[in-house]
Amino acid sequence: MPPLAHETWFTADRPPYSWAFTFSPATIGTIAAVVGAAVVWRLLATRLPRPELPFLRPLGRLSPWVPRLLAVHAGVSLLAQAASGSYLAPALELPHGFSGTLLALLEGITGVWLISGYGIRPAAWLLVTSGPLGIAGYGIVPILERIDLLGIALFLALLPPDDRRPGGAVEPDTRTLTQALLGLRVLVGGALVVLAFTEKLARPDLALAFLARYPAFNILHTVGLDVSDVAFIRLAGGIELLFGLLVISGAMPQIAVIVAGIPFNATLFYFGSGELIGHLPVYGAMLALLIYGSSPATAPLVPKLTLEGTTRRSSKAGARSASRGFRSE
Repeated sequence: MPPLAHETWFTADRPPYSWAFTFSPATIGTIAAVVGAAVVWRLLATRLPRPELPFLRPLGRLSPWVPRLLAVHAGVSLLAQAASGSYLAPALELPHGFSGTLLALLEGITGVWLISGYGIRPAAWLLVTSGPLGIAGYGIVPILERIDLLGIALFLALLPPDDRRPGGAVEPDTRTLTQALLGLRVLVGGALVVLAFTEKLARPDLALAFLARYPAFNILHTVGLDVSDVAFIRLAGGIELLFGLLVISGAMPQIAVIVAGIPFNATLFYFGSGELIGHLPVYGAMLALLIYGSSPATAPLVPKLTLEGTTRRSSKAGARSASRGFRSE
C-alpha cells in the first residue's frame, strides 16, 4: 500500500493543476471505483456488530478523555510549527516582519492553551479564526488542505474537556457527541479528499516532482513491479480519496483507522519529526474515532450522518449510560 505523504511539505515545486488528467478516463474510473468501494463499505458495516472488532473494546474506556487527547495533539502541532516558522502546515512559511510575528504568536498561544487543557472552548474558537487569517495570507486551497484542524476546533468547541474533573474527563449527552463526531469526521475526511485532488488527482506534476526527489515512494516500482509514476500517482490519489470518504462515512471505524494508519505511519520512517508534527491533528482525530468506535456505548454514534433519533440527555443520564457501557466491556 503506497504511503501518503504531503508533497507540498517536501518539495518547493508548485506546478499548475491539470484538469485533463483529472477528467481522463483512467482517473474518472479510479474515482468511480473509490466511490463505489466507499458505498459498499458503509453497506457492509450495517451487517456487522458494533464495535466490529470486539477485542478492542477496552480502548472504549478512554472515551471520557478524548477531548483532552485531541486538544493535546492539535496544540503540540501548532506550538511546534510556530517554533519552526510555519503556519498550520509545514509548507506554509510564516512571513517576515510584523504580520509573521503576529501569526506566530497566535499559533503559539493557541497551541499552549490547547495543551494546558483549561478553558479550552475559547481556545477552540481562537483556532477557528486561524483559518480566515490563513486564507488572507496564503489563499483558500492551502487552508482547505488543513480543515482537519477546523474539525478538531469545532469538536472541542462543542465538547471541551471538563475543567472540574481530573484529566478533563467528559460524559456528553448523545446529541452533543453525535454533533461533535459528525463535524470531526466530515472535516478531517474532507481534508483528505481535498489533498487527494490538490496533490495528486488534479495536480500530477506536483506528485511527479515529489517522486523525482524521492523515487522510492513509488513502492510498487521499488519492489520490482512495472508501474509507472503516473499510474502510481493515480493509485495513491485514489487510496487517499478512499480514506477520506471512509472517515466521512464513519462506518467500521476500528478497521478504517487501522488500515489507514499503515500508509500514514509509513511516511514517518522517511521524514521523521516534520511529518509527525504536521500529521499530529490527523493522528488525534483517528485516535478519537478508534476510541469511540471501540465502546458499545458510543460506537453506534460514530457513523451517524444526521442527528435524527438522538436526544439531549442530562449529564447525569449520560454518565449512567457511559458507566453501563464501560462495565459491559
